[in-house]
Amino acid sequence: MMLALSVGALVAGAAYLMLDRTFLRVVIGFVLLGHAVNLLLFSSGGILRRTEPLGSEPDPAVTADALPQAFVLTAIVIAFAITVYMLVLAVTGRADEEAQAEGDGEAAAPDAAETDAPNTDGRTGAAPRSTDEESRA
Repeated sequence: MMLALSVGALVAGAAYLMLDRTFLRVVIGFVLLGHAVNLLLFSSGGILRRTEPLGSEPDPAVTADALPQAFVLTAIVIAFAITVYMLVLAVTGRADEEAQAEGDGEAAAPDAAETDAPNTDGRTGAAPRSTDEESRA
């Protein structure tokens, strides 16, 4: 019963973290979900009524099934690889979106350097306009 409650708590925490917009919380939620799946796979082998899978004279009636243990080992390796990949994406792939989110509130305001310097046509705060006649000359 305690194992089932642990799996449920890990899945609930993972779902809560994965619904957040912050990419690092999504990665942590994915790690929690991986741990929950590992516990679920491990519990499918019958942890209370079984003994170790190898021994001097293993009795097939009480010997633990080695297949869920192999699945958990494989799942740990795959989850680790995906977690590292997601952390690399969190570090490198989100810089443009964070800069874009910071600039949303100031999208209408021009830079201070542009507003202070007057242009050749007498306007301030805008780039000088070039006409076709000026560009041909």
